[in-house]
Amino acid sequence: MAERDREAPQRCCSYHTVQRRLPVLRWLPQYSLGWLQLDLIAGVTVGLTVVPQALAYAEVAGLPVQYGLYSSFMGCFVYCLLGTSKDVTLGPTAIMSLLVSSYVFHDPAYAILLTFLSGCIQLAMGLLHLGFLLDFVSCPVIKGFTSAASVTISFNQVKNILGLHNIPRQFFLQVYHTFQRIGETRAGDALLGLVCLAVLVGLRVMKGHIPRIHRVELLSVRISRLILWATATARNALVVLFAGLVAYSFQLMGSQPFTLTGETPQGLPPFQLPPFSKVEANSTVPFSEMVQDLGAGLAVVPLMGLLETVAIAKAFGLTNLLGSFVSSYPVTGSFGRTAVNAQTGVCTPAGGLITGTLVLLSLAYLTSLFYYIPKAALAAVIICAVAPMFDARIFRTLWRVKRLDLLPLCVTFLLCFWEVQYGIVAGILVSGVLLLYTIARPRIKLSEHGVLLMQPVSGLHFPAVESLRDAMHRWALAVSPPRCVILDCTHVSSMDYTMVMGLADLLQEFQKRGVTLTFSGLQNHVLQVLLSADLEGFQHFPSMEEAEKGHGAELDGRRRVLLHSTSENMLPASGLIQ
Repeated sequence: MAERDREAPQRCCSYHTVQRRLPVLRWLPQYSLGWLQLDLIAGVTVGLTVVPQALAYAEVAGLPVQYGLYSSFMGCFVYCLLGTSKDVTLGPTAIMSLLVSSYVFHDPAYAILLTFLSGCIQLAMGLLHLGFLLDFVSCPVIKGFTSAASVTISFNQVKNILGLHNIPRQFFLQVYHTFQRIGETRAGDALLGLVCLAVLVGLRVMKGHIPRIHRVELLSVRISRLILWATATARNALVVLFAGLVAYSFQLMGSQPFTLTGETPQGLPPFQLPPFSKVEANSTVPFSEMVQDLGAGLAVVPLMGLLETVAIAKAFGLTNLLGSFVSSYPVTGSFGRTAVNAQTGVCTPAGGLITGTLVLLSLAYLTSLFYYIPKAALAAVIICAVAPMFDARIFRTLWRVKRLDLLPLCVTFLLCFWEVQYGIVAGILVSGVLLLYTIARPRIKLSEHGVLLMQPVSGLHFPAVESLRDAMHRWALAVSPPRCVILDCTHVSSMDYTMVMGLADLLQEFQKRGVTLTFSGLQNHVLQVLLSADLEGFQHFPSMEEAEKGHGAELDGRRRVLLHSTSENMLPASGLIQ
């Protein structure tokens, strides 16, 4: 009996471990018919959104349209097993498609290999808990990148709205050639594209103004609102269907004023290994050369894919890893479709099974109909999807909050129009320099209580040694007569060896001048670091008041803030120096 009692907690612990590894076990035992109904509605609604978006995003990635659908179902099935949030949906997105277009040379083989390698990298980051690396990508860098991506992707679709062909994909060349050849605009494409844009924008605005449905209202009112909401939610599918019917009608009449999507291979993608080499006309490109060709994409694509949702890195990694076996290009979490999932009342990740099934059914039976979808309609879908990513308010917000953060924002935003990786890397570097500057030049508050009180308002690390030494010399050692200093370390939470050695040098200099440098308020672990260094002349008091008493200073209850700065100019009234 006692042995069974000991085994019970062990079994319970093992079950919770399995639940952590396989989150589907948390909700599957409690699954009900009511949940199934809501998941079914959500899955169908998201499916009607993802199919037209997948076709459109493949165009952004520079790949044939079927690869958008190949990339849209694996994430649904994987996340159903490993997902921890009922709302999240994985699949192709505008930003990931833009990144793919930058690195795969419009070649599906490179795109599939990039998917496989991205999945391996993301899976390794999840297993090794390396998500903290993404913490160094600041919000201004992310906003600069997404805003630039919004402009780039939107303008990339202008050529399809206007019916122009053979326009370069590089942004600046694209702008030049689009305006140079604007006289070649096809009237049919332009008219259809603008109509689709107007309808999509109108339905989007209408959805935001539909009142919530209440049970106390008349049935007819509730049904009418539900129809309006469903129409607005499935607007992408309805607009693409409408445009396809219009194009098909013209085809029957023997004329075609629109540029069509064209033939799409029917059937499911074969389940096969990703291409680890590529056969060209007269040679074979080996795996090592393909990896070399992908270049910075092997870092940018997996990292940007995890940027907003690093907590589920393993699910993302496994999705891309398995997706490469069904010809998928890299995918990530879709905020737009996640919002649709949440609004439709999804109860569990099982809604993704319905969405994935709809995508597979589309591949199996509907690809012949995709021939008649006008590219202008897909371009309208893309523009409406990415336009909200441009955040104009962030510029005004940073101007009010902290103007220095505009620097990484603008650097990232502008350089992303040249090359995506240059913008991201430059933004991270600028943010890093600003961060390191605050470490190397910590603010120090000066006040006087008979002795000079110096209080760093942040940690002290090795880049700050010279800054602290300069401040000590300027305000204590270089004046006549030299002054005693109390260094209040209340806010200092860490200290490295270089800083300890710098303080040792300062203690010796103070002793040579016949004055003292006293420490107060050191946290226990920082105090132990200094005591272990066995500094000559080191004195520490638990509080600033005790340090003042140790110096024999009279306390009059007032502080006179020294209005100085580390330069020759006067300090602001705050009494802070850098």
